[in-house]
Amino acid sequence: MKTLIMDKNIATAKTLSTDFYLKEEYYEAAKEKIFSKAWQFVGDTDQVKESGWVTPVNLLEHYINEPLILSRDKSGNLHCMSNVCTHRGNLLVEQPCHVKDLRCKYHGRRFALDGKFQSMPEFKEVENFPTQDDDLSNMPTFEWAKWIFTTLQPSLSAEEFLGPMMERVKWMPLADFKFRPDLSKVYLVTSNWALYCENYLEGFHIPFVHAGLNATIDYSSYTIELNKYSSLQIGIAKEGELTFELPKNSPDYGKNVAGYYFWVFPNMMFNFYPWGLSINIVDPMATDKCKVSFLSYVWDESKLRLGAGSNLHKVEMEDEDIVQNVQKGIRSRFYKHGRYSVKQEKGTHHFHCLISDFMNEQ
Repeated sequence: MKTLIMDKNIATAKTLSTDFYLKEEYYEAAKEKIFSKAWQFVGDTDQVKESGWVTPVNLLEHYINEPLILSRDKSGNLHCMSNVCTHRGNLLVEQPCHVKDLRCKYHGRRFALDGKFQSMPEFKEVENFPTQDDDLSNMPTFEWAKWIFTTLQPSLSAEEFLGPMMERVKWMPLADFKFRPDLSKVYLVTSNWALYCENYLEGFHIPFVHAGLNATIDYSSYTIELNKYSSLQIGIAKEGELTFELPKNSPDYGKNVAGYYFWVFPNMMFNFYPWGLSINIVDPMATDKCKVSFLSYVWDESKLRLGAGSNLHKVEMEDEDIVQNVQKGIRSRFYKHGRYSVKQEKGTHHFHCLISDFMNEQ
């Protein structure tokens, strides 16, 4: 597998090699080199609201495909742990339920709600048993408002990924955001996961692809801010369009903000609108396919059909049309690299540099 070289100077840089999007070896390597090291969204606290509740989650089901459990123990502590019995590998929890402890239905092994081994029938003669290997593996958890995140390799802190976003919108009443499954959707996109993300990371295409959105926001005032493992795009509303009512303690006070578009490396988007939040999670499925989940959390229902976030499905269809054509185009023998707009494609260049850094790390 060739090293992915990226020039950190956007003015002289070429885009990421098309090998990354097309070759299976890069797709497979990214599982451990990128996704297992980053923090991932795994659910919200409503799924484990009270002590005794356990909820199964499958971390990036079509890619990492790691079965996990969210649980709330008797002391009210939140846990994220393996959903695989340490005896013979059976899945422990198949659907959300309220329990006193976890019992494997295969051979009866029991675990506490923090993953500690409790008991096992017919094991009296087994030597050096139990050990720590008989406990369920626990992953670190990070809670922001009602949203829960974890990582499989906790070498990087969650604050490095999520901190800038948390600070920027700390004035919002996030506890009042309610999940709306009826407004949430899943899309299957025939493109590499990274192509989908890099399209999100620039507003350069808005005047050409999104006529409706372009009529709402002032493209000339569109801004991009870069952080270590995240970025923020701010859409400023045109005169008369819906905006946030920003408090004086917001760094954006005085601006007509129509939407905050936060991206968190490698595959999470948090889109804040006056009506609430759309969380978009990109789950790779193949070199040329990904699943994108739109999870809607409503704050002010009266604003749902207004402003920059009024028709997310239409915008998504327009984006999909583009990225699916790009997936076809990058197969061409005549295309290997492009160049960046220094003003408009800072987010995409930043993304490519992070991919290169993570993929080249030993």
